[in-house]
Amino acid sequence: MSKNNLKKIRENMLLSKSELARKAGISPLTIDRIERGFPCRVDTKRKIIQALGFKVSDKAKVFS
Repeated sequence: MSKNNLKKIRENMLLSKSELARKAGISPLTIDRIERGFPCRVDTKRKIIQALGFKVSDKAKVFS
């Protein structure tokens, strides 16, 4: 299980899992799994980072 800041960042931006999932083009279930620490593909991380408005180079802010 990998630690990440996704839930904290998403909640600080007042986004629901569904809203973030729609912006990122992935399923809310995927967002839920990642927030609980399950691994995901690099492509999925990139979509989430961009949907949050970060640059890919800022990935350490979301995924440690």
